[in-house]
Amino acid sequence: MRLWTPELPMTDQADKPEKSQQQEHSDSYWWIVWRRVCRNRRGLAGLAFVLFMVLIWIFSPLLASNQPIVCRYQGKLYFPALVEIFQSRSIGNHWIEKSPPFNKPQFNAKEQLDSNEFALWPLIPYRETDLTGNFHSPPSSRHWLGTDELGRDLAARMIHGTSVSVKVGFISMGIAALIGIFVGGMAGYWGGWVDIIISRIIEIIICFPVFFLILAIMVWLEPNIINVMVVIGLTAWTSIARYARGEFIRIKGQDYVIAARALGVGHSRIMFRHILPNSLAPVLVSVTFGIANAILIEAGLSWLGFGVQPPAPSWGNILRTAYDSLRIAPHMVYPPCVAIFLAVLAYNLVGDALRDAIDPRLRKAV
Repeated sequence: MRLWTPELPMTDQADKPEKSQQQEHSDSYWWIVWRRVCRNRRGLAGLAFVLFMVLIWIFSPLLASNQPIVCRYQGKLYFPALVEIFQSRSIGNHWIEKSPPFNKPQFNAKEQLDSNEFALWPLIPYRETDLTGNFHSPPSSRHWLGTDELGRDLAARMIHGTSVSVKVGFISMGIAALIGIFVGGMAGYWGGWVDIIISRIIEIIICFPVFFLILAIMVWLEPNIINVMVVIGLTAWTSIARYARGEFIRIKGQDYVIAARALGVGHSRIMFRHILPNSLAPVLVSVTFGIANAILIEAGLSWLGFGVQPPAPSWGNILRTAYDSLRIAPHMVYPPCVAIFLAVLAYNLVGDALRDAIDPRLRKAV
């Protein structure tokens, strides 16, 4: 005798992609983009290295310094390296100061602190400008990457040189993004003679090789990191402006923009409230690639002597001194070369992942 058993409802596997697509449509646009970026392993690897560089920049006084992170001196607790984080970033330097005797330049903590007292030292107990007396020393347990021609610890200089690359990349492209979005938005929204004039200016600037244009400008300026960031930002906005112009032209014909005009919404509100947030996706891709290019430009300028000036460390001037000592100390060449290569590769991987997540033709592949 055959017993009748009720059929249990089967879950249709074909419904799962449908549900995921419905969930994707209900999420915000940037959350969808982030989810697609997270599926790209190479992009996540590049993003992890970028965050690693930012952390090194923020906590560089805790990684390489001749001041202890925390110590007990004459019965009191001091935090000299922690205070350096705020002072070096110009955050709270008016109300956060080192306690004496650590605020005195002539005070040598390594010699004054008793070995019996508690002291937690950074991973590399040297500043980027400390002269150790070991000239062209090869990598060892004392100097992880060796020393340069003046006896300065190369690992400490590489760590503090990371801050230059991070600041140059983000600040210079921030300047370029502000100029490019404003100029490109004006050209794309107003059109007509405004678009013609701006487009011709962009074409003229693009005709010049960017690096030689920056080099020609830097000849007339004092070589320092601020001028490098400003000059790179003032010459790298053209590609961003072209992307912004194209997006403004495309979006200003959308129904919601036409409806806003019909309701009497002002031009500035339409540009910055309705069009601008929806046109940032391809602009961010261009900015990401631009950061990698800015790091290369800064390294080239520092190599030629127009960028960051010694004794301040930069990957470019470290590579320059390493090249001058190539036959005597070849170990100095590898750290800056590897750092520049990995930084540029990381930003390019992030840019590729962001572009693939934004491009509608590649959404199925992602």
